[in-house]
Amino acid sequence: MGTSKQSFGLLFLVSILLSGNFFICRSLADGVTAEEARQLRDEVREMFYHAFDGYMEHAFPLDELRPLSCEGEDSLGGYALTLVDSLDTLALLGDRERFTTSVEWIGKNLQFDINKTVSVFETTIRVLGGLLSAHLIASDYATGMKIPSYDNQLLNLAEDLARRLLPAFDTPTGIPFGSVNLLHGVDEHESKITSTAGGGTLTLEFGVLSRLTNDPIFEQVTKKAVLGIWARRSKLNLVGAHINVFTGEWTQKDAGIGTSIDSFYEYLLKAYLLFGDEEYLYIFQESYQAAMHYLFNDPWYVEVNMDSAAIVWPLFNSLQAFWPGLQVLAGDIDPAVRTHAAFFSVWKRYGFTPEGFNLATLTIQQGQKSYPLRPELIESTYLLYKATRDPRYLDAGRDMVASLQYGTRCPCGYCHISDVEFHKKEDHMESFFLAETVKYLWLLFDLAVGPDNLVENGPYKYIFSTEGHLLPATPQISLKREHCSYFGAYCKDSDSKQGSETSGVSADPQETNGSKFYGSWVHTGFPSDSFLESTSVPGLIKGLCPGLTHGQKYGITYLPLVDTAPEDVSPTQKEPSQPTVVQSHSVVVVSDQGAHLIQSKPNSDHKNAQEVSPGRPESDPPKI
Repeated sequence: MGTSKQSFGLLFLVSILLSGNFFICRSLADGVTAEEARQLRDEVREMFYHAFDGYMEHAFPLDELRPLSCEGEDSLGGYALTLVDSLDTLALLGDRERFTTSVEWIGKNLQFDINKTVSVFETTIRVLGGLLSAHLIASDYATGMKIPSYDNQLLNLAEDLARRLLPAFDTPTGIPFGSVNLLHGVDEHESKITSTAGGGTLTLEFGVLSRLTNDPIFEQVTKKAVLGIWARRSKLNLVGAHINVFTGEWTQKDAGIGTSIDSFYEYLLKAYLLFGDEEYLYIFQESYQAAMHYLFNDPWYVEVNMDSAAIVWPLFNSLQAFWPGLQVLAGDIDPAVRTHAAFFSVWKRYGFTPEGFNLATLTIQQGQKSYPLRPELIESTYLLYKATRDPRYLDAGRDMVASLQYGTRCPCGYCHISDVEFHKKEDHMESFFLAETVKYLWLLFDLAVGPDNLVENGPYKYIFSTEGHLLPATPQISLKREHCSYFGAYCKDSDSKQGSETSGVSADPQETNGSKFYGSWVHTGFPSDSFLESTSVPGLIKGLCPGLTHGQKYGITYLPLVDTAPEDVSPTQKEPSQPTVVQSHSVVVVSDQGAHLIQSKPNSDHKNAQEVSPGRPESDPPKI
């Protein structure tokens, strides 16, 4: 394996050097000045409203806009998808009037009691995530966007929608079907094959819903799905692209970080950051280490057989472009910088990233010439700038704005590009263009000017969902496992009688559809304020830091201190059809200049998608 990887890397390096038009180096463009960054931020704001107003005028309440013909279409479920997906962007831009109007309309008119078969993945990340994010903004005075008349209408809609998705999880493996009918459940003829990303990218939205409704079922079923996928990993700790939800057999064994797998990795780390469940962190560490060992051909990533690690596909696909941003969250900055430069060189060559770029021939992969307004490379650009403050990322952002403005702008919005070589436009605009693409661009330039927005200056740290929705680390969401003995802990009235708040996943094993669930130990909170700052590269994770009591917080010792560490959760014997569930760790994120990779010391050894990609198809894709 080592020889083949070295050979591939050497051949690719030679081909790069021989290609005069291709470069992986820092842009030589003039740096973006503060005034230009301000102008670019305002230009991106205008881009959002050009597309949003076009949708509201010509497509609403249909799902999505046809920006060339100025018409609408129902593409997912027929419930004003683009408006729901855009809610938190309106709030981020400070547009109180339209945010309020939109929330009120959705609360009065949206319903899910309809005979529609929808993608579980797409509906979760776009609709459920959009409703939850907007609810958390509209219901909280601390966000500055509280709506006085708001009475949890979006949360009620989110719970209703999630319950209609629950039948998809009724499988022997716990891995959900790809589609479900909102009125009748899973059709008897529904395919039993789903993608890894489709089954493993539901934890954030469902987990937040569990913590807001105090109903653990949503968090339980999505964690069971993740564990079901991870239990069937290869001996190399790699997962394939497609799996049978009944038998657990892999139907496509190509392992990679892009199409059909991408956000599985993303939600492992983000679920830990948002919920503090160290089991997700452990799985992320194991899977990330395997990906870097077997898939990374510096600075590119390839697809390999999950069992043998033999290279099967030397291809850059556009969905891989989220990876440098994920590495920023993990603290692994150096490879993120190199990989981003490589990916951006493809953008520079064509003006966009095609869905597939062949690393052996240095040409666009046949049948993968389109650019459907994807946000992944822009997201990584924003996060790398936030971590490093390197002006090269502002230069990259400026190039991206220029490409979008001159290549994709249409009379009523922004168009897909069906062929990046000839910049041929297609009459479609995905809702994620407003939920993610322009959002990350606006955040990039606002950060350069001196940020004044909810994400950078708001009351909470935020995790972005894979659809770019803002999920805050509020006490109710992120301190669910903290004891109620210290000042500021989130506790309901009933908790004072019990002494502690129970988590969405019980510390005691309990049966749900034949599967056991295990709680984590005390979550010590969200990363410190130095997280992702340009002056530090956080990521070292170690030790145990239990929640402070009131006396400890204020230096008062008038009462004996209460040991807030919960009881150990010992591993349970695995059932015949289930692998052993790993034991949780106790960890805390600390800032460390020398730390480049998340590490821990375990307590014990041991976005209407095609089938190929949930919401992010290779040739004619709708979403991440």
